[in-house]
Amino acid sequence: MIHPVRELRSFVAAALVAPVPRDHHEPDALVRRRRVVTLATLVVGTLVLAVTLRIPPGDDSFYLGGLALALVWIVGGLSAGRLHVGWAHTREAGFARPVVQPIALALLAVAIFLAGALVVGRVPWLASLVDEVLDHARYGSLPIVWAITVVTGIGEELFFRGALFASVGRRRPIAITTLVYVLVTAATGNLLLTFAALLLGVLVGAQRRVTGGVLAPIITHVIWSSSMLFLLPPAFDLLR
Repeated sequence: MIHPVRELRSFVAAALVAPVPRDHHEPDALVRRRRVVTLATLVVGTLVLAVTLRIPPGDDSFYLGGLALALVWIVGGLSAGRLHVGWAHTREAGFARPVVQPIALALLAVAIFLAGALVVGRVPWLASLVDEVLDHARYGSLPIVWAITVVTGIGEELFFRGALFASVGRRRPIAITTLVYVLVTAATGNLLLTFAALLLGVLVGAQRRVTGGVLAPIITHVIWSSSMLFLLPPAFDLLR
């Protein structure tokens, strides 16, 4: 007989609490190089993000800005040093590539954010903050915006949960990388986007710590951001 509470506890422990065994030790020289590359990427990425999200909706230059931002995160993340794919716990007490767990966590996050949208959508000034981001999809090419969203999500995870996470070391990596992620997102000037970065950063940061790699955070991030892009506009329209 399946016990739902026990199953939920086991899932949370396997996906977000108990790290898989691994040895990712790097020489001090490589760590110093990683930190220099990471810092430089962080400065450039923050500037590009701030400029890109201030481009008016419908302006084609937004696409170039979005691609440039994704390129900054991807190149910075990959050039800082070696990144690992990661492993996940299985029911058979073994290990497999993390796919099912991040999908489940992403869908849970989507459900929570959509529930929050029911509240946000009824508060005009909060809804306007969401519209600032979604208007790029409403007045631009949705397929192109979605493609940029996916590539940017991958790039952010390669950098923040990849290069930056590895640069921080073993002392509070989730807290530090999430804080940096929030501060970078704050450059957009959008309060709700910054709050979303906080919640997402904690979730994917925990996945990075458990799996030891970037695959789980990438899957969760891409599913979450894609779902927000396609589901939030109709959800807001129903409330108005």
